[in-house]
Amino acid sequence: MSNHAEAPVGAFEPPYYVAVFTTVRTEDQDGYRETNARMEELVRAIPGYLGMDHAQTPGGLGITVGYFRDAEALAQWRSNAEHRAAQQRGRAEWYQSYTLHVAKVERSHGFVRA
Repeated sequence: MSNHAEAPVGAFEPPYYVAVFTTVRTEDQDGYRETNARMEELVRAIPGYLGMDHAQTPGGLGITVGYFRDAEALAQWRSNAEHRAAQQRGRAEWYQSYTLHVAKVERSHGFVRA
C-alpha cells in the first residue's frame, strides 16, 4: 500500500489511530502488486480511513502507516475478509518477517514549507 503523494499524510485532530506495518519481503512477489492495489481500494472505502504513508529502504525494509479516525474503522479493516485472505497469503508467500504496531495518537502536528 502506498501514498502516491510527494508529501506525508497531514496531521489530524487527535485522537485517532495508526497501524504501523513494518516488513521484509521474500523474493517471491508473484501477485503482490495486484493484491496490494486491491487492498488500497478496499481500505479507502472504509468510513473513518484517513490515509496512508509508505516507505521502502534500498535494503528492503518496508514501512506502511495507516491512519484511522477511530477504533471502529481500524477494526473494520482488520476484519475485512479479503484483507484477512491477503494476510494469510502474505505470511505464506510474500513476507520474510513483519511487525504490526497499533497506537492511539494523542498529539499531532505538521509543517509545510511555504
